[in-house]
Amino acid sequence: MSNEDTATSGNQLALVYGALLTRVWLGVRALQTGIEKYAGTSLSEKAVNIDGKANEYGLTASSSVKEYALSNYHGVPQALMAKFEAEPLMLKFALPLYDKILGPVLLALGITILLGIANRTSLFLLGLLYISLTWGLILIKQDDGVSWLGVHMILIVMALALAPHNRFAILKKW
Repeated sequence: MSNEDTATSGNQLALVYGALLTRVWLGVRALQTGIEKYAGTSLSEKAVNIDGKANEYGLTASSSVKEYALSNYHGVPQALMAKFEAEPLMLKFALPLYDKILGPVLLALGITILLGIANRTSLFLLGLLYISLTWGLILIKQDDGVSWLGVHMILIVMALALAPHNRFAILKKW
């Protein structure tokens, strides 16, 4: 085997690894973001013990625990919902729909990207979703979020450019 063949196969392996890493990163990011849409906290108060016994003064300690449940679901965080509703360029009929589907769409895209199911199409759809999120964040002047989504878009473009080297995929054509 010549040095040129060795260099070519080494570059090919690097491209395969690059395709896999970008795909896994984007898939995990979308999947976990979708899961976080179901996160909430539960508060509990417990009597403070003094010398191993419940105190007589009514002292309590509060604690909060993060939990995931269907009842906690909010596609659009409550803190941002009022800002979006007050924005004149926001489509008022679309906001409740977006609130309902954002989490499930992120979950579905995360799974399809991780598994490599129609990888190019899944990445393209994730890019469109991030563009829609960017538009919303621009409307409410959340420039930090816009910047982060810009980084995500660069990663999606990189993953799409590396798609021909994606060896671990189902429905490679798509």
